[in-house]
Amino acid sequence: PDTLPYGIRKKVALARALVSEPRLLLLDEPAGGLGHEDIEELADIIRTVPGDGCSVVLVEHHVDLVMAVCDRIAVLDFGRLIAEGTPAEIGADPAVADAYLGVEVA
Repeated sequence: PDTLPYGIRKKVALARALVSEPRLLLLDEPAGGLGHEDIEELADIIRTVPGDGCSVVLVEHHVDLVMAVCDRIAVLDFGRLIAEGTPAEIGADPAVADAYLGVEVA
């Protein structure tokens, strides 16, 4: 796998984790270093995992990926929980916008 492009290596790592049929998959920044197209492909893969009976815990800074694949989101700011809910609830939460976008939402 070391000779494969970086995006493919990330998919290989995910496949390695899934081959043991885990009940819980912990993903820490799986989109790190990936381009937009690779992130979309990663999202497609992650969406299929719960259908196989495996829950996913995702730690990620790519907001688009989080919003696309998560049913529930917990948002931390400097280690403190500032919001928890569905993607729609998180997207509308003023504390999240303030912490991550630097803007106050009315």
